[in-house]
Amino acid sequence: MRWISDEWKEYEVLDASNGERLERWGNYILVRPDPQVIWNTPRVAREWKNYDARYLRSNTGGGRWSDHQLPERWQIHYKDYLTFNVKPMNFKHTGVFPEQAANWDFIREKVSQAAVSRPVRVLNLFAYSGGATLAAAAGGAEVYHVDASKGMVAWAKENAQASGLGQCPIHYIVDDCAKFIQREIRRGRRYDGIIMDPPSYGRGPSGEIWKMETSFYPFLQEVVKVLSEDPLFVIINSYTTGLAPSAVAYASDVVFGRQYGGKTQAGELGLMVRQSGLMLPCGAAGRWTP
Repeated sequence: MRWISDEWKEYEVLDASNGERLERWGNYILVRPDPQVIWNTPRVAREWKNYDARYLRSNTGGGRWSDHQLPERWQIHYKDYLTFNVKPMNFKHTGVFPEQAANWDFIREKVSQAAVSRPVRVLNLFAYSGGATLAAAAGGAEVYHVDASKGMVAWAKENAQASGLGQCPIHYIVDDCAKFIQREIRRGRRYDGIIMDPPSYGRGPSGEIWKMETSFYPFLQEVVKVLSEDPLFVIINSYTTGLAPSAVAYASDVVFGRQYGGKTQAGELGLMVRQSGLMLPCGAAGRWTP
């Protein structure tokens, strides 16, 4: 299955070739490395010669932005309900993963349908700059936003304000996600929707080590303990190279499906490339629903 985020007005992939993608972020053109771009097609789009900034990887790790003609930050909008503050960061990031828009629409729709008749509480783990958090809040949910990075949690708050969602019941928590889940189990707090975007490798605020290969499945076995009796969904995103969408779905069905029934749909998240009309793969996702 493919979930293509093709309803952006202020973002698009103009072209992709030889390990890089050419993108428009509002009024600015960026060139960023992308390991999925294994083809080397002619770079005929004029923006390849007229970009505002390009991220160059270093042979020793990391990299830097060159030809930098960008403001410190600017905003882009998704549909009529989300606004993001964009800025060039280390490791090629901008603070937004545009391919996640397909998930944001799914989350908002599921929450808004349920919120008509009952309160809805959503947990967003490894929550980054808050796209999924804001989608759930826009649908009418009370949201718990958890990330180990204090800076990213602050960024999520800024995005909420920019989106007109600053007064929504969003709880921002700087914490190691595994430790937070253990505390929630002891508190007896339950969630109707759970979203997670676990890293391939990471460290918590107190030095906790996360490795996708060894940490992911035991983590799911704990997460299921905070799911409510009448859940709406669990969404698992993965950008770990080599981890197939079907592997995410298998683990999800074993943990959530065996206890609650239902099924996990597995697929690729993608973006359309203007030059070719083809889909650029951008990560794996699993959506469990009862």
